Amino acid sequence: MTAHRRTRRSLLIAAAATGAAVTTGVSGLVVPARAQGLTPTRTMRGGANNYLPGAPIVERIGNGGFWMTGTVRRAGDGAPLEGIRIQIWAHTTEGHERERKSHGATLTDAEGQFRLEMPQIVPAFGQPHGHLAYDSGAFESVFLRPVMASARDTSLSADFVLQPV
Repeated sequence: MTAHRRTRRSLLIAAAATGAAVTTGVSGLVVPARAQGLTPTRTMRGGANNYLPGAPIVERIGNGGFWMTGTVRRAGDGAPLEGIRIQIWAHTTEGHERERKSHGATLTDAEGQFRLEMPQIVPAFGQPHGHLAYDSGAFESVFLRPVMASARDTSLSADFVLQPV
């Protein structure tokens, strides 16, 4: 029976063989790889349609039943951003996306996650889609317009990677 001694070299070779990402720090200890170079989210064409600056932070838009979710991270290191205001609006069963009642905003939690309930999204111009925006000043503005796979979907998720100004 052959006994294998665990050395730093054997650990790195094993990690490379399995595709695991590891690096060594100043002390020479193996540490987990960190997200480096996370690129900022680009604004989507049509994302700013019917945007209303200053839409209020709300518990829910309308009578609910549909969930808009996502995460917000900082470009570069991928750190989650807490307290970031995300505005959400859409054409729904209760109103057109131009109407003030179809708009609301929410804040991210400590993990950079947001979640807001709203009425069911219905197609506008042939596509069921939502609108999400960050436009509060500390980071570059981003407007998103994700399209749903089906008008029967009951949730939509969109993530932001924000570039500091």
